Amino acid sequence: MPRGLHHLVLQAARRHAGNTAAVLHSGDSARTCLTYRELITVSQQLTEQLTEQLHISVGEHREQSIGLFCTAHIHLPAWIIGVLQLPAAYVPLDPVSPPLLTLRIMEKCSLMFCLIQNSLLQQFQGAFSGLLSLKVCTTFSTSNLTLVKMQRNSVISSHPSSETQPADDQIWQKKPEEKQHPNAAVPTAVNQEEQLAYILHTSGTTGLPKIVKVPHKCIVPNILHLRTLFQMTPEDVVFLASPLTFDPSVVEMFLALTSGACLLMVPSAVKRMPGRLARVLFKENKSTVLQATPALVRSFGGRVLREVVLSADSSLRVLALGGEACPSLAVLRSWKQERNKTRIFNLYGTTEVSCWACCYELPNNLLSPDNMDDGSVPLGGPLMDTALEVRDKGGGLVTEGEGQAFIGGQDRVCLLDDEITAARGTMRATGDWVMVKNSHTYYLGRKDRLVKRHGQRVNLDALQQIAESLPQVDSCVMGLHEGSRLVGFVVPTSLPKNSNQQEQHNSRSTGGSTTVHNELSEDTSSASTSLEKEVLQRLSQLLPSHSVPDTVLLVAVLPLTNHGKVDMGKLMRMYEDQRQVHSKPITWGDTETAREKLQTLWKECLGFADDQEITDDSHFMLSGGDSLQALRLFDYITVTMGTTSPGLLEVLLDGSFSDVLKHITATAPHVVQTSAKRQPEASPPAVPPKRPRIYTDITSSLTSGKVMAPVDSSVSGTQGFVVVRRAGEVLRWGSSQSRDQSFVVDSSENNDNFNNRTVKENHLKEFTSSSVSKDIVHITGDASSSEEKALDSHLQSDILKNGQSLSLQILWSSDTGKCVDASPVLLAGPGRDTVFIGSHSHRLQALDLTSGEVIWERVLGDRLESSAAVTKCGTLVAVGSYDGRVYFLRVDTGETWWEFETGDAVKSSPTVDPQTGLVAIGSHDGHVYALEPLAKHCVWKHHCGSGAVFSSPCIHSSPRQLYSATLRGQLHCLNPDSGHLFWKYSCDVPFFSSPSCSDSCVCIGSVNGLIIALSHSGDVLWNFLTDGPVFSSPCLAQMASITSLLAGPVAFDKSTSPVVVCGSHDCCVYGLNASDGSLLWRFQATGKVYSSPFVFNGSRWGLRRLVAIASTDGTVWVLDGEQGTLKASLCLPGELFSSPVVWGTNIVVGCRNDFVYCLKLSATRSKEILPASSR
Repeated sequence: MPRGLHHLVLQAARRHAGNTAAVLHSGDSARTCLTYRELITVSQQLTEQLTEQLHISVGEHREQSIGLFCTAHIHLPAWIIGVLQLPAAYVPLDPVSPPLLTLRIMEKCSLMFCLIQNSLLQQFQGAFSGLLSLKVCTTFSTSNLTLVKMQRNSVISSHPSSETQPADDQIWQKKPEEKQHPNAAVPTAVNQEEQLAYILHTSGTTGLPKIVKVPHKCIVPNILHLRTLFQMTPEDVVFLASPLTFDPSVVEMFLALTSGACLLMVPSAVKRMPGRLARVLFKENKSTVLQATPALVRSFGGRVLREVVLSADSSLRVLALGGEACPSLAVLRSWKQERNKTRIFNLYGTTEVSCWACCYELPNNLLSPDNMDDGSVPLGGPLMDTALEVRDKGGGLVTEGEGQAFIGGQDRVCLLDDEITAARGTMRATGDWVMVKNSHTYYLGRKDRLVKRHGQRVNLDALQQIAESLPQVDSCVMGLHEGSRLVGFVVPTSLPKNSNQQEQHNSRSTGGSTTVHNELSEDTSSASTSLEKEVLQRLSQLLPSHSVPDTVLLVAVLPLTNHGKVDMGKLMRMYEDQRQVHSKPITWGDTETAREKLQTLWKECLGFADDQEITDDSHFMLSGGDSLQALRLFDYITVTMGTTSPGLLEVLLDGSFSDVLKHITATAPHVVQTSAKRQPEASPPAVPPKRPRIYTDITSSLTSGKVMAPVDSSVSGTQGFVVVRRAGEVLRWGSSQSRDQSFVVDSSENNDNFNNRTVKENHLKEFTSSSVSKDIVHITGDASSSEEKALDSHLQSDILKNGQSLSLQILWSSDTGKCVDASPVLLAGPGRDTVFIGSHSHRLQALDLTSGEVIWERVLGDRLESSAAVTKCGTLVAVGSYDGRVYFLRVDTGETWWEFETGDAVKSSPTVDPQTGLVAIGSHDGHVYALEPLAKHCVWKHHCGSGAVFSSPCIHSSPRQLYSATLRGQLHCLNPDSGHLFWKYSCDVPFFSSPSCSDSCVCIGSVNGLIIALSHSGDVLWNFLTDGPVFSSPCLAQMASITSLLAGPVAFDKSTSPVVVCGSHDCCVYGLNASDGSLLWRFQATGKVYSSPFVFNGSRWGLRRLVAIASTDGTVWVLDGEQGTLKASLCLPGELFSSPVVWGTNIVVGCRNDFVYCLKLSATRSKEILPASSR
C-alpha cells in the first residue's frame, strides 16, 4: 500500500499530467483551472521553500505540523500536498471561527508555523496579534501564501495555573506541562508509515473539542476502498462540499486527485446559495460525484432535486450521504426523478476514527417508485481495515438488538488530544446508539443528549451549561421541538431592568410556570423580548452557528415531573402556545413600513448594529449569513405574516433585499398594504423620562462677540473642591492655595457636610491617585483626637455584619440620546456634587450626583467619546470632540469659554497639570497639546510621529514628566512645561490603553495582551501577559492596611502594598504586585473588560480596598481588592465601555443604551455571594 496521500496523488499525476486537477468556480462566470502538471510544480516549489525556511534537511524526519489559514483557492490542493511532502501534517484553521477557539487548536497542536492565504494576512494579524507574537517569515508569491511564525510570549513567570482557573477559562489555556513540553501533544518517535497526514478537532459543543491526529495509514484505506466502490475514473468531477476542518473534505479531495479526476471548488458563500450552487455543479461543471450531508442536499429543495440534481439526465453518478442520519427510503425516493441512474450511498463514521467506517449502497429496487418500503437505511458493512462493534451498556457484544457503536481497527487508529501512542486495534466509542437486526446495523440516534444538527454535533446539556454561565440566566434547559427547532427555555436572573417588573417577577416566581409565562409575556413583552434577544446575541458570540438556539423563551420556573426531572413535554407545550399567540397575522403597514420591519429583522438575524445600512442590493448570504440564520429570518417573517409564503426561503438564500421585499409584497398583499398611508405603530417601550434641560446652542457664545471670563464659582471657595476621574484619579484643589498645591483624598469618603469636613493625613493617604505622586500630595497634618474618633466611628458605621453582603442598586439614570462611551468626571464642592459626561449624541451633561437632575446640557459639534476634566481653577470643564475641537465650558452654566481646534478627531481625555494648570490632551492628528485655558492659547504641541493619540496623557510630578501613547505603539515621555521629548518606548502594536503612574513606574496595557511597567527613565521593569488585548487603563493604588476590623476605632497600618489593577479582553481583571508584576489575584468576568478599574477604600464596610470595574456585557462588578473576590454586581441593559467612577457610596458609569447610571453600593442581607476568582 502507498505510504501517504501525497504518494497516491503523485502516481495519478504522472499518468494524467495534462488533465485538469482542480477548478475554482466563483459562482458567476469566473472559472480558474489547474492541471496536474501545474499542481505538482506548485506543490514541489512550496515544499522546497518550506524546507529552506523551516531548516529541515531532506530525508531527516522531524514530526511537525503546519497550520493552514485559508479559504477556497485554486492552489489549495497544491498547498496541502506541499505540506505533506515535507513531511508534515496540515492543520486547517477556519478564518470564520472565534479566534480563541482557533488559538486553543493552535496550542493543542503545538503549532509554531502557519501558512496564511495572502488575502487573509491582515485578517489573521488583526485576530491574533493581541494573542500571539507573530513574525512574518516570508511570502511565497507563486503560491499566494505567507509563512508566519507564532509564539506565545513566555516572559511571564507568574501566569496563573490552569488548576486555579475557572473551568470555562481552562478551555482557552494550555496546562503548564503543555507549555513546558511543546511537542508533548505529538508523537516524537514514529515511523514514516505512521507519519501524520492532518490534525483536526471535533465540535466544541460536546465539551472541550478533541484534537484528532490522523496518520496516513488510517485514512489511506478509506480513499482506496471508496475509490473502488465509486468506480472512480479520470473523467469524474468531484465537488469539495466540506470545509477543510471537516474530515470528509479529505475524502472528497483525494478521491479526485488520486484518480486523475477533477476537484471542483466554490467559495463558501456559494455553498450557502442552493440555486446558484446547483447551477454551478450540474449545469456548468457537470459534477459526477457528490459527497455531502443530507442537510446540504435537502437545501436544494424538492423541485431542484428532481429536475436538476437527480433528474433523469443528471451528470451525477454518485451521491454519498454522510455526517447525519440518512433520510428514509420514502424521502430518498421523493428526491429522484423517474429513470434517474445516480447511485446513492449511506456513509457512517466519526472524526475520532477519521473518516468513514461503514458504507451501504442502496439497491435500485429499494428506490423504485413502486417500492412502498419506508424503513431506515442500514449503515452498511465496514470499510477496508475497519472494525465495527456494537456493545451493550455492560460492554458485551450485541449481535441482535440495541447498543452503542464502537469503531476501530488494527491500523485505523487516530491519536486524540495528548495521547502519545494508542494500541493497535483500539476501539473508540462513538456515542451513537444503533440497532442490529437481521445482520444489518441501523442508526437510532445520539447517546444521551448528544444530537447532530446540520451535520454537526450538538450536546444539549453542554449548551445548557454555557447558557447558564451568562449573567442574565439563572437556569436553562435546551430542547428540540419536533426534532428540528432548537429552543432554549430560560429562567432570567431578574426581569428586564425595571424595579416594578422585578418585584412582580420575584413575587410570582413560585406560581405555575405556564401562567407566569403568560403574565410575563403580557406585562413585560417589550422588555422580555429585549432580554431574549440579549441572551441570543451573547450565545451567538460564544457558540458556533449550528449550536445557537433558534428561539429563547423566558419562563419564571422550570416545571418538573413527579420524579423531579424537568418536564420537557410541558415546556414544549408552552412553546407551542407561545407560537400560536405570536403567529396571529399582523399588518406590516405600507411598503415603507414593511421595508423598515424587514430591515430590523434582517439586522437582528445577522447580528448587525441598529445603524448598519441595509441597501436594496444587500444579499443575506453574502453579508455573512448562513443557512441557520436564513431559516431564523424565514421563521420570523412567516410567523408575523401568518403565511408560509411559498418560495420565500429560496429568495432569502439567493436573492437581494429588494427581491425579498418584492416577494413578500407580491405573495402577502393582506400583510403589506400598497397604499401610501402609514399604519399607526406600536408605542415604544417606556424609558425613564428625560429631565428638564438647559439647552445652549454652541453658536450662541461664538457670535455674541462677548468675552466671558470665568468668575469665582461656589465650588472654588476657601474649602476647595475635589475632582474624581476614571482609573482611580482623585484630586483636591483649593483656590486659597498656591498654584502648585493639591490634595489627594479618599473617594469612598462620604461627601456630606463638605464645608465642615477635616481630613486626617493617614486617612487621606489611604488612596494615592494613579496619576499624582507623593510630592504633590500636601496634606494638613493636624487633626484633633475628637475629629479622628468621629471619623473612625463614621467609617465603622456600615461595617458588614454576619449574614450581610454588599449590593448595588440603581439610584437614578439620565438619558443622553445616544451611546455613552465616555467616562464620568465628578466635581465635589461645598454646595453640590456634579457629574460631567459626554455622549455620542454630541451632548455634554452636567448632572446633580444626588438626584440625577440635569443642571445644564450642551450640544457640541460632534460625538463625545473623550472623558471630561475640570481645570485647576474649578470653573471650567474641558472635553474633546470628534470635530477636532477641545471645548472649555463654564462649570456653572455650560457656556463656552474657549474652543481650541486640532487637526483631527479628539478621542483622548484631557489631563490637568497640578502645578501649572495646563491641560494636556492628544488628538488623532498625532499631536499632544498643552493648553492654557485662562489665557486661551496653546503653550506647546508635540508631534508623536505618524500615530494618532487615542489614549489620555498622564502627568507625574517627581520626576516631573508627561506620558502619552499612540496607535503606532509608541509611549512618549515629555517635559510637561515645554513638550521636549525625554525618551520614547516603542512596540509593534497599538496603545489604546492610557498610561498610569506611581512613584516607581509608569504602566500601560497593549493589544498584544501585555501589561507593561517601565521605569521613569524608560527601562522595562516587568511585563505581565494576559490572554487577550488590553484596552483597559491600569489603576495604580497604594493603600494602608486595616489592622483591626472587629473592635474599637479602625486602625490603619502605615505600611503600604502597591498594586496594579487592570482589565483585559480575555474577560478577566488582574491584580498585580506593582513592584515585580507578580500575580496577586485574578477575577473572571462574564464579558470583555474594556473599562479601567477604580480602586477605592472599603473600610466603611470593614474591607481594606475595593475595586469597581465594568465588563462590556453590561455588568458592573465590585471586587475585594485584596483577594479579587466578588462582592457585588449589577447588570445594566446595555454594553459598557465607560469606566466607573466612585464617590462615597455612589458609582457612576455610562452605558451604550444611551443612559448614564448612578448606582448605590450598600450592605444588605442577602444570599451568599460565591467567589468567582482564583489566587
